[in-house]
This record gives sequence, C-alpha cells and structure tokens, in this order.
Amino acid sequence: MKPGIHPDYRPVVFRDKAADFAFLTRSTLTSTRTVEWEDGNTYPVVDVETSSASHPFYTGTARVLDTAGRVERFERRYGRKPEAR
Repeated sequence: MKPGIHPDYRPVVFRDKAADFAFLTRSTLTSTRTVEWEDGNTYPVVDVETSSASHPFYTGTARVLDTAGRVERFERRYGRKPEAR
C-alpha cells in the first residue's frame, strides 16, 4: 500500500438508538462524539438509523408479498383469456 493516502482504520462504536443496540467494530468513519465502551476504553461513536437489531429482514418481521396471487387476481378481474394452443 502506498503510505499516507489511506484513512485511519480504527475501532468505532456503531449505535442503533431505535433498538438500543451498539457494537464495536473497526472503521474509517470519524466522529466528534465518543462513548465509554464495556472494556473501559473510550471510542468514537456513530449513530445509525438501522442495524441488524432493528431491520425487519434480520428481526423476522419482514412481510412477504404474494406476487403470484396478485397476478391471478388481476387476470380474474380483467378477464384475461387463456392462450389458445
């Protein structure tokens, strides 16, 4: 790697306030706010709107759309005739 052109890669706390969830990882993001972590050290903190603790896909609350049923209902409603073979 070329020296002096890469951003600083260091530990950062990401905090999801909606789910009251935080995790420590490494990142190049910077922040002026800090938080004291469980290990007693102080790290920069970045607030995020969605994390794995609050995203519907990961929490199991995602809705599944029935696209096949919608197509069939459309065809019944507007009278699409089956193709002649």
